[in-house]
Amino acid sequence: MGNRPVEVDALLTSVAKQDVAPARIVIVGNGCPLPDFAERLGLPGEVTTIEVDENLGCPGGRNVGLARLAEFGDVDVVVELDDDGLLVDADVLRKVRDLYAADPRLGIVGFRIADENGETQRRHVPRVGAKDPMRGGPVTGFLGGGHALSMPMVAEIGDWPAEFFFAHEETDMAWRAIDAGWTVLYEPELLLQHPKTSPARHAIYYRVTARNRVWLTRRRLPLALIPVHLGIWVLLTLARTRSLGGLRAWFGGFAEGLRESGGRRQPMRWRTVWRLTRLGRPPVI
Repeated sequence: MGNRPVEVDALLTSVAKQDVAPARIVIVGNGCPLPDFAERLGLPGEVTTIEVDENLGCPGGRNVGLARLAEFGDVDVVVELDDDGLLVDADVLRKVRDLYAADPRLGIVGFRIADENGETQRRHVPRVGAKDPMRGGPVTGFLGGGHALSMPMVAEIGDWPAEFFFAHEETDMAWRAIDAGWTVLYEPELLLQHPKTSPARHAIYYRVTARNRVWLTRRRLPLALIPVHLGIWVLLTLARTRSLGGLRAWFGGFAEGLRESGGRRQPMRWRTVWRLTRLGRPPVI
């Protein structure tokens, strides 16, 4: 978005230090101009910069990069990184390559997110009730800040839900991937250093979180589970939210999600509901 030049330079420098160089690097200016990173930072591989006229949000911006990579036609796996992240270790891309080489049905690999002190926030551990960020394995979701996607998977299930702009887009993609028979893996050895933050730092957090949750359920859940999922999250929100203004914004977003369309409905199969449940997160929590 053009507001983190120091962090972007540090991230790209960490990419340049990987012991397996990326074949291509795509940098999207989400409503902002971009400098010549390749010349300044000595980036390896072919570097493509794309400037879009407006901020398309997290999923919309990622879709721009994915579309350009698909046009090239020679990319099997894409690693997507937030602009304020940092690859501390030099072997991240090599480990990603090896994971995908070992499993042709590996769809998504989620990275471990930790701050500069090595601490992983509880909300960044992709399991209900789990406290150990070092426990890897198949999961039902992943973190948008650092992850890898199979391009054949994206071609099969579709790209990010651009309508969401921000919040819950990862769950939408993970549910689609699992419904299509792909594996979502959490690999804690793949570390993305990221500043410790609260999602509520974004002014639109409460509204879009509620709106997108309604859209998520309308798009992906069997009809019988929609009121269960939304009812549970209404209760959780009332219990957790201490800000009256936040609650007003949340319920305003909830009404917006009911009133407006969040995209085409394509509910998961009941066997996928069971698979998500066996993985530890039934799609109602």
